[in-house]
Amino acid sequence: MYDFKQLEQKIKTTGERLQKDLSGVRTSHAAPAILDGVLVESYGTRVPIPQVASIVVEDARTLRITPWDSSLGKDIEKAVTLANLGLSVGMDERGVRISFPELTSERRAGLIKLARERLEEARTSLRSARDEVWSDIQKKEKDGVIPEDDKFRFKDEMEKRVKAANQQFDGMLERKEKEISA
Repeated sequence: MYDFKQLEQKIKTTGERLQKDLSGVRTSHAAPAILDGVLVESYGTRVPIPQVASIVVEDARTLRITPWDSSLGKDIEKAVTLANLGLSVGMDERGVRISFPELTSERRAGLIKLARERLEEARTSLRSARDEVWSDIQKKEKDGVIPEDDKFRFKDEMEKRVKAANQQFDGMLERKEKEISA
C-alpha cells in the first residue's frame, strides 16, 4: 500500500493558503481578515494588526480597530493607509475606523481576476505535489518495491485525491466570486 500522507498534507496546506489568500481579497463587505497581512510598527518591531488591537465589524461596510495601547492608533492608521487596500481610514477618540467603499464593476472584475490567479497558484502547487508523488510511485515500481498493477491503482487513487482537492478549491473560488459580485 502506498502512503499518501505527504500528498494529503500538501493538499491541506495548499487549501489553507488559498483560503487565507481569498479572505484577503477585498469585497464591499467589511471583513477583518483583510487586515491580517497588514503590519504595524509596534515598539520597534512590525507585527500584524490583530496582535496589537481588537478588530470588530461595526456594520456591513465598516470596521473598528481599537488598539490595546492608544499610542498605536496613528501607527495603525498609517499602516492601513500604506497597505493600499482601497479602504477609507479615519481616526477618532475610540480608535481607527475603516470604511469599505462600494465597488465599481471594473474593480469587481479586477478582484475576480485576482481571486482566479490565487486559485491558479494553488492548482500549480497541487500539480507539483502530484508530479512528485507520481515520480515516487514510478521509482518504487522500477526498484521492485511495488508491482506494476499496483502502480496504476496508486495513480488512480492519487488522481482521485487531486480531483477532489481541485473541486474543493473551485468551490472556494465560486463562494468568493459570489461574495465579490453581491
